[in-house]
Amino acid sequence: MEESALTDRMCIVTRDVKDEGELIRFVLSPAGVVVPDVARRLPGRGVWVSAQAATVAEAVKRRLFNRGFGSEVKVEGDLAGQVGALLRRQCLGLCSLARKAGEAVTGFMKVEEALTRGRVRVLLHAAEAAEDGKRKLDRLVGPETTVLNLFSGPELDLAFGRANVIHAAITTGGLAGKLLEQARKLQAYGA
Repeated sequence: MEESALTDRMCIVTRDVKDEGELIRFVLSPAGVVVPDVARRLPGRGVWVSAQAATVAEAVKRRLFNRGFGSEVKVEGDLAGQVGALLRRQCLGLCSLARKAGEAVTGFMKVEEALTRGRVRVLLHAAEAAEDGKRKLDRLVGPETTVLNLFSGPELDLAFGRANVIHAAITTGGLAGKLLEQARKLQAYGA
């Protein structure tokens, strides 16, 4: 969905009117269970909550989904944690798509080469990456490159389809912008 296509919605917790990009949409399953719709594609009437783990937890605690949907609803498990996991999975899925589209490289040497050529839009370091390696690559980062330290090595391994991914780069293709948008949402969410 393009940024210009987004509309304003009201958060059921804060009652603030925000752009859809700053909110998480929730819908009801046929069984009356509240389901997060982070991609905003599920059918049905939705209610909106600010994209922050504490706000989602507050909506559950204060039973605001009942009022938002106008009926008694069920909330199963840790809804705030589920949303965080879905946002994380969405980011990693975009990394995987970038690899399949030929818009990503992994490994210190390939990432270093891509940074030297100025083709990198997103530089990813695994959470457990050595400070020395991060420092060496970060010094090559240009003004158009964003550095992300959001994911573990095993998560990056799965996303890029190979073992021991510590450093990766997404080139200036179309998926980099989508990844950055979702990564900002994940960072703001705070889970």
